[in-house]
Amino acid sequence: MVDFDDEVDVLVAGSGGGLAGAYTAAREGLSVAVVEATDKFGGTTAYSGGGGVWFPCNPVLERAGTDDTLDDALIYFRSVVGDRTPPELQETFVRRGRDLIAYLESDEHFEFHMYPWPDYFGAAPKARLDGQRHIVPAPLPAAELGALREHLRGPLDTDRLGAPPPDLLIGGQALIGRFLRALSTYPEVRLHRNAALVDLIVEDGRVIGALVERPSGTVAIKVRRGVILAAGGFEGNDEMRRHYGVPGTARDTMGPPGNQGRAHQAGIAAGADTDLMDQAWWSPGLTHPDGRSAFALWFTGGIFVDQDGNRFVNESAPYDRLGRAAIERLRAGTLTLPYWMIYDDRAGARPPVQATNVSMVESEKYEAAGLWHTAATLAELAAAIGVPAANLVATVDRYNAMVAAGADTDFGRGDEAYDRAFSEGESPMVPIDQGPFHAAAFGLSDLGTKGGLRTDTAARVLGRDGSPIPGLYAAGNTMAAVSGTVYPGGGNPIGASMLFGHLAVLDLLGR
Repeated sequence: MVDFDDEVDVLVAGSGGGLAGAYTAAREGLSVAVVEATDKFGGTTAYSGGGGVWFPCNPVLERAGTDDTLDDALIYFRSVVGDRTPPELQETFVRRGRDLIAYLESDEHFEFHMYPWPDYFGAAPKARLDGQRHIVPAPLPAAELGALREHLRGPLDTDRLGAPPPDLLIGGQALIGRFLRALSTYPEVRLHRNAALVDLIVEDGRVIGALVERPSGTVAIKVRRGVILAAGGFEGNDEMRRHYGVPGTARDTMGPPGNQGRAHQAGIAAGADTDLMDQAWWSPGLTHPDGRSAFALWFTGGIFVDQDGNRFVNESAPYDRLGRAAIERLRAGTLTLPYWMIYDDRAGARPPVQATNVSMVESEKYEAAGLWHTAATLAELAAAIGVPAANLVATVDRYNAMVAAGADTDFGRGDEAYDRAFSEGESPMVPIDQGPFHAAAFGLSDLGTKGGLRTDTAARVLGRDGSPIPGLYAAGNTMAAVSGTVYPGGGNPIGASMLFGHLAVLDLLGR
């Protein structure tokens, strides 16, 4: 027997993209408690620079005149994900996102814009090279959040570098801000910070509540309809990363500190099955003076070389594919960290990285930490970073020859639309021939783990026997990702989090 301290219709663990579930429940007349493990709302979503979602043929895109079809989008998605996840789950994600956007847009609190972003596998069947499957939230003045403003997570420069929070919210901050603003209009919504779901209460096989750890002690919350676990991944928990074989470390993740996997553990203890527990959303990471390697993209020059001074990857590929290429070599023992970006002086000594997510600090701090090096010749640069000089010189000579010829015959840099997204459609290959020459250290970063509790198309968590656990749902990175071991397009993680949180409530409304 449990003495409950509170009772609601729906309990949502986590305050990132899963807020779509809390919003749906509130809008449909249910009482809702949102429990957030940290002192800030927003989760990893609030750190997203774009806050985009990949929802083909949604109303925003239709108003813009897209000629895409859901059938084409499904062909693309299945061609890259394969049979790693259930086909019915893939179809639900591709086909139902448009309905969610229509649902949100009927509320004046939500506004989205098209933001063209090419699919990440441009050579796959029905890939959309013009980016017409991607939308982002409209910017939101921070003042419109009122007292909730001080409780919104991020952005990264605020949390990691102490920068002042912005007056205009964009990207993931705008998305979370819009959900918080909408939720604040419903009297039956309670938003709790510093409240971590640590266990589920099960009676006769059904989840009827949860234990929530707060600074004042542990409280028991009873639920009449269901619990939605949308508390992010476990990227911040090195012990869980080691247990499940997730490459990298908590130090280098982009997830917030509360992503410790407690919701995962609670679900597993309640009998949930899991999948993809060794997977994450990967990226290369520019290494900063604090020792952390942070997600970076939009390279306008340079090449990556390994400890032997050899190039090993298409540097303009989508970030998850870059990260996976590094992991493959790390596992094979043919790559050590750090690896190095080699570039010339045409744009100065700072690395040609236009989107660092965590801003670069003073150059001398990188130099003092041994992370950035400059030399008059490539041979001298090789000595500074500890790679064979002959190999580095030969690698750069070969690359420059391919630049002159107009084709990367080694790794196909520039062959796909995404490769050219940051170079106005032109080749992203830039020669390395204007001294002095520079090197910047890179490591492996991630946007969070993507393994979690297995669900059906209604976001119901499945037990180890394959049947749904009554009263328990999952979304976001607490749910085993619908995209399996790939990253099909920008906005997949946030989109899946929002959609399956929404679908969970539609299901429990019928039960």
